[in-house]
Amino acid sequence: MSFRRGVVRQSKFRHVFAQAWKAEHCIDDVRVSRVTWDSPLCAVNPKFIAVIVESGGGGAFLVVPITKSGRIDQTCSTVCGHLAPVLDVQWCPHDDNIIASASEDNTVKVWQIPDGGLVGPMTEPLVTLEGHSKRVGILAWHPTAFNILLSAGCDNVMCVWDVGTGELVYQLSDAHPDLIYSACWNRDGSAVCTVSKDKALRIIDPRRGTVLKVREKVHDGTRPMRAVFLSDGKILTTGFSRMSERQMALWDTKDLTEPMAMQEMDTSNGVLLPFYDPDTNMVYLCGKGDCTIRYFEVTDESPYVHFLNLYSSKEPQRGAGYVSKRGLDVNKCEIARFYKVHERKIEPISMTVPRKSDLFQGDLYPDTAGLEPSLLAEEWIAGQDAPPLLVSLSGGYAVPPSKHRDTMRGRPKLASQDSGAGAPAATPTAPAVARETEGETRGNAADGTADRLKKEDDVLNEILAEMKALRTVVLAQSQRIEILERQLARIEDGDV
Repeated sequence: MSFRRGVVRQSKFRHVFAQAWKAEHCIDDVRVSRVTWDSPLCAVNPKFIAVIVESGGGGAFLVVPITKSGRIDQTCSTVCGHLAPVLDVQWCPHDDNIIASASEDNTVKVWQIPDGGLVGPMTEPLVTLEGHSKRVGILAWHPTAFNILLSAGCDNVMCVWDVGTGELVYQLSDAHPDLIYSACWNRDGSAVCTVSKDKALRIIDPRRGTVLKVREKVHDGTRPMRAVFLSDGKILTTGFSRMSERQMALWDTKDLTEPMAMQEMDTSNGVLLPFYDPDTNMVYLCGKGDCTIRYFEVTDESPYVHFLNLYSSKEPQRGAGYVSKRGLDVNKCEIARFYKVHERKIEPISMTVPRKSDLFQGDLYPDTAGLEPSLLAEEWIAGQDAPPLLVSLSGGYAVPPSKHRDTMRGRPKLASQDSGAGAPAATPTAPAVARETEGETRGNAADGTADRLKKEDDVLNEILAEMKALRTVVLAQSQRIEILERQLARIEDGDV
């Protein structure tokens, strides 16, 4: 008598292995903020770790290089320009040295962190954005447009800023009748999804200032919710049931009448913070106060959201930072890395897929979003949309030369220098670079010609660098094909 084995769903992420780094690689003695705001408290990019910390008489956050480990000295420099506690920090996706912070002092400030980290207390931001009447607790950089930043505050107002000029380009003051819990851009930045205290999920076009779709009572519970846009346009939400059970739901934006999938987790009180990886379509849920990180894979097959595994430790987490694919170790098949925020410590946790081969695993690392923006701020404001510009992680990621990142750093600098210390920047504080260049050209034709030639040289150098990178990728893939062909020939000959 034979028994047929049950069919197991095939997935290369079924055996993702999570492991905390050794104690010597952790960051110790960090005075993590005790503010009662449900933010991750931490933001990470391939260069730096930023953590909101306790500060007497104002608000501050710590920024250290990602290679930093060991004890943090109590005299370590911080970014301390806010007048009240900092509630959220977010790194710019198009410049690893630019970070925005939101605070209870009703302002958003944008800072430039020098390479290597802080050399002293930083109190002067590149630009200060003033437009909220109450504390600001949510920040979200536009995924593809250069210099566009969204903020939301306890005044139920959502603002969209052009950081380069300091302008408030869009303000939505009547879209939300109650406190906004979270806001997330979609893949190309054409829409924003939000959830608020009235338990409703909204899809908003910020440029037209209109609410495109609304779903009342996404989750029945009264505790805070979260929502993230997935790469295919679906929305994943986390919240609580009427019986205070934590839930996760998947929604099709074409029809919000019923969720595509709904899963109940447990009865813990901690808010579930979702972290989404668009490259692998995986979702990681970090509950505040939990000792676990759950991870799921979202597919087009029912039940759509598939539980993979969970990482469990002895100490609860107060928050977590999530590093982008550009900062991962592709040689170790690392597909995600979290920086778990403890009471006094930051602990890295790596998620890896075990593989025997030491070759680059292209199926684990599809092309990912690079530093280059797809659009300029003025192009997005004019109505254009574009998907992210993707880069290959084969052989590791090298930062290409970019005129956009230099412009991004230059424009706010001019704003802070021209407007003076402490000057508000909710209105334009610096002219656009293009207008500056035109003025210089009219004033001095010779300098204008030299600038044009220099720009042409920069573009040429950028093209040559990209061609060189492409040649390297092609060569690496050719070598891999040769190795695979030899292995296939051995298999066919019966040698293996």
